Order: sequence, then structure tokens, then C-alpha cells
Amino acid sequence: MTAQLQFNEIQTGEIITGRPFTVTRETIQAFADASLDYNPLHFDDKYMENTFGKTSFEGVIMHGMQNFALISRTLTDWLLPKGGYHRRLETRWLKPVQLGHTITAKATLTEKKQTDKGFWVLFEIEVTNQLDGLVATGNAMAEFLDVIPGQPE
Repeated sequence: MTAQLQFNEIQTGEIITGRPFTVTRETIQAFADASLDYNPLHFDDKYMENTFGKTSFEGVIMHGMQNFALISRTLTDWLLPKGGYHRRLETRWLKPVQLGHTITAKATLTEKKQTDKGFWVLFEIEVTNQLDGLVATGNAMAEFLDVIPGQPE
């Protein structure tokens, strides 16, 4: 199916909900090992008893970039089978995510744009915790292509 056919089949207002992700010490460790970010914010319970300016985190917190990774996975899981590719993502972290929290990413398709160079979709992004509290927001852009990058035509 061509990029234009795939693009035409998707609808503005469509909501893509990602898989829930529960934060554990193991998921924090795995992300730290992959990113090389061993900041005590993510590991040291004693260190996190302190306040940081006007902020008190009440325990170790997940790496903020794990929100970014979860959003990317949500978009990619939906886009790839349709011939779409995630091109841009901007996020803003609103609240820390603590051990035991379960977060879920949601992307709402807000706009479709056809240009001379391609077929584009825009998304509004929300990441919520198990209490429906908003922990991150953002926006993303994806492109639909007839040829898969890196694959022979």
C-alpha cells in the first residue's frame, strides 16, 4: 500500500494509547546502563530525602528520558505497520515518576499535512500515571513514505 493510501486511511482525532509501564529499580537500572546516567536522583534513597530548592521528590525517581522512550515506542508501534516513521518529538516533564508508578503514553492525531515532499501527521502527547495525573506533555511529527529507509527499492 502506498504512503498516500495509508495516509488517507488515518483520521484526525484518532487516539493511540501505549502499553502501561511500571517503574521498578530494575527498569531504572536498565535505563541507567543504556544511557550511562547514574545520577543519585535515580538510585540513592538517602540522597533523595533532601529537598532540592523548593522541590521534594519523596524518593528516587525515574529518568525523565524514559518518558521520551515510552512515547517513542507508542508512536513507533502504531506508525511502522502503517508505513509511518517518527520524525520529531518534543516533551515537557511536569511531575517526577516514582518507584511503583505506572505510566501510559497517549498520542492524539491532531493534524494531517500533505506537502510536495511527503505526507505528515502531527500528534499531541500526554503521559499519565496510575492516578490519571499528567506527568509529561508534548507534540510529535511523523512522515509516511513509499520506500522504507535503508531497504532496497
